Amino acid sequence: MSMTFKVREVGGVTIVDLSGKITMGEGSPTLREEVHKLVAEGKKKIVLNLADVNYIDSSGLGELVSSYTSVKNSGGELKLLNLTSRVRDLLVITKLVTVFDVKDDEATAVSSFA
Repeated sequence: MSMTFKVREVGGVTIVDLSGKITMGEGSPTLREEVHKLVAEGKKKIVLNLADVNYIDSSGLGELVSSYTSVKNSGGELKLLNLTSRVRDLLVITKLVTVFDVKDDEATAVSSFA
């Protein structure tokens, strides 16, 4: 199953609900394109909801980092929401959990933007 996503707005924050796998050749280019499009539209507060992401590989992690960098370079903030235990473990092992602002519930994520 490749990655799918749905974009919605909550309190001035753009939430991207991701579902499926973030891997090379499946979901990764789609994620990058969507984040670049949001940045081009002037979106500065972006949350990636990973609750329904069941698998992520090294290239998928690279896409998360690339997305984070794109948003940060445009003066915005990107946060991760609802990590599955598998994705959380991967971020801990790679120490990327120290790079991303990770939230466990949507209300906290939305209210955490300055």
